[in-house]
Amino acid sequence: MDRTETGDSENSPPPQGAPTPGPKSNTRRRRWLRRTAIAVPLLLLLPVLAVLTALRINYTGDPADGTRTRDRDALWLGHAWVDGRKKDADVDALARRVKDTGIRDLYVHSGPLEHDGTLPKSVYPRARWFIDAVHEKIPGVRVQAFLGDVLASENSEGMLLNDPDTRSAVVRSARQVLDTGYEGIHLDLEPMPSGDRDFLTLLDALRRETRSRDAQLSVAAHQIDPLPNLHTVFGLFTEHPKWWSQEFFGQVARRVDQIALMSYDTAQPLEGTYGGFVAQQTSLALEVTPPSTDLLMGLPFYYESNFTHWGHAETVPAAVRGVRLGLSRTDADRANFGVALYIDFAATEADWRAYKEDWVR
Repeated sequence: MDRTETGDSENSPPPQGAPTPGPKSNTRRRRWLRRTAIAVPLLLLLPVLAVLTALRINYTGDPADGTRTRDRDALWLGHAWVDGRKKDADVDALARRVKDTGIRDLYVHSGPLEHDGTLPKSVYPRARWFIDAVHEKIPGVRVQAFLGDVLASENSEGMLLNDPDTRSAVVRSARQVLDTGYEGIHLDLEPMPSGDRDFLTLLDALRRETRSRDAQLSVAAHQIDPLPNLHTVFGLFTEHPKWWSQEFFGQVARRVDQIALMSYDTAQPLEGTYGGFVAQQTSLALEVTPPSTDLLMGLPFYYESNFTHWGHAETVPAAVRGVRLGLSRTDADRANFGVALYIDFAATEADWRAYKEDWVR
């Protein structure tokens, strides 16, 4: 039956005897709505402000004396060094750049791996030339093959680590580049879920291969949960895991010679909160990284401005100060420790100057 036939229309007068809203009632309702509109954003904002305040406080204080380079730093290099675009003069310039710094390892991009784990030799045709040139002009610096791929957890076309044949192919690719003359394998597979057992199995197999050749095995690692189990909460809303548990970070660190924590792309809006975040990450990583493993904290040698990386906040001076504070508070005398600079082709003179003055000096 139609509501208008029963007098139940929205335009019908209220039933006889029903109270009619008055001016005071409407005013109270509007006040309640205004207060709610203010209170709800504040309730959501307060936890964020609390976290930012805690990070800013974590950025205060003075780093301990001696928290400088241990001559175990690394530099990520682009693909141009092994595909034919770079020449002898470029290696000369690189040698001048890293002279009198703490850089010991060069992670030169030599992939990417195919999704099935294979690696065409055609993607690094000048690798032997570059390795020999580095040995001649930058003695004491090692060259590692930087290999990576996108995992199928985010992209259906990516690598499936749960496939034993794929993992075996990655090991064969590592053997292939070591045969070329590289002195190590630097692996970067993203996005890597926290707790991935197939990744640990792959690292075990790669470690056997590298140890048999007296070569290095290193990995690029996700950030550690800034709050307990945050990776689990984040995983409810996205397939791209932002953080690892501290436990999983330690499991990875025990399987490699070097672990480089990618302490950038943090979405921090201020230098102070970014530096405090890096200090926290440094402490969390130090707590679970064996003393025998090189722990390297990533420095943002590039500039972007977007939601995940605010260029005015994620600066090299803020990162270095955060690293030194975390090192000072947790294990100031850790020998196997350094920073990793990402990446050569995007670095500015200001980035290099901050690294040398704040960390190397």
